[in-house]
Amino acid sequence: MDSNCFEKIIVSTDDQEIAEISSLLGAEVPFKRPQELSNDYATTQEVILHGINWLEESKLDTNLICCIYATAPFIQSEDIKKGIKMCCGDKSESFVFTATTFDFPIQRAIKIDDKGFSRMLYPKNYLTRSQDLEEYYHDAGQFYIGSINTWKNKFSFFENGNPLFLPRWRVQDIDNQEDWVRAEKLHQILFL
Repeated sequence: MDSNCFEKIIVSTDDQEIAEISSLLGAEVPFKRPQELSNDYATTQEVILHGINWLEESKLDTNLICCIYATAPFIQSEDIKKGIKMCCGDKSESFVFTATTFDFPIQRAIKIDDKGFSRMLYPKNYLTRSQDLEEYYHDAGQFYIGSINTWKNKFSFFENGNPLFLPRWRVQDIDNQEDWVRAEKLHQILFL
């Protein structure tokens, strides 16, 4: 990785093809992720704790763990360096995650009922101009950095976590085909 921040890059997967590609690219795949952690409901913390257990059983010493999502194509090495810096020093129990603003005020959100009609979640904001509403943030889903103790003890990473703010145009999570198409278009604009 361009950041030159990592002593080890370990890929956690249950997929043989991903393991082989990861190894070819220089990452280590020292264990196969168990089936119970290889589904759509396994949490990031559970997967990382499995990796931490492997590190401890292998007597490998480390103090910071950085989890990078494969579904976040626009991670930049400078952001990782900033995140690591934010985690070091007096904040040994801190946790850093990437965050960005919602592109439209959540106070103007609508939902569609079971009959197909729209309903405002916060009707009191119907006449409020969007630029007059408070700005809110969400997890950018790029990476998470914390000490081993933080990973073991943190119940919610977003309670008292340290957000590293990113501009919206550099945030694209890939969960479906539409996300993939948008990421390809953004990549063409930003990097080609």
